[in-house]
Amino acid sequence: MNIRPIHAIAAATLALATTGAVQAQTYGEQDEGRTFSDGSRVVCEDVEVRRGSKDPNRIAGTAAGAVIGGVVGSQIGSGKGRDLATVGGAIAGGAVGRKVQGDRQEARGDRVVERRCERVWR
Repeated sequence: MNIRPIHAIAAATLALATTGAVQAQTYGEQDEGRTFSDGSRVVCEDVEVRRGSKDPNRIAGTAAGAVIGGVVGSQIGSGKGRDLATVGGAIAGGAVGRKVQGDRQEARGDRVVERRCERVWR
C-alpha cells in the first residue's frame, strides 16, 4: 500500500482550506488602507445593493403594462392592422409598466448604498 498519494491529497486539502480561511476574513472601514506582507491591502468602496424587493425583475409591472397595452391596441384598426396594433400595444405597455414599477421601487428606496471592504492583491 502506497501512503504517499494520501499525504499529497491531505496536504493539498490543507493548503486549500488555509487559503479559503484567509479569503473568508472580513474587513471593516477601520481596516481601510491596511497593508500585508504579501503586498495585499484592504480597499473599501461604496456599493449599491437591492434590498427587500419582492419583484426585483419588475415582472408584475411588465405583465400588467403588456395586458393593458394589448387591450388598448386591440381597439385600434381592423383585420391585420388590429393584430399589429395589439402586439405593438402589448410591447409598448410592457415597457411602460416596467419603467413605472422601477420608478416606484426607486422612490420607495429599494436600493441602499453599503460600504464594503475587501483585501486585494496588486
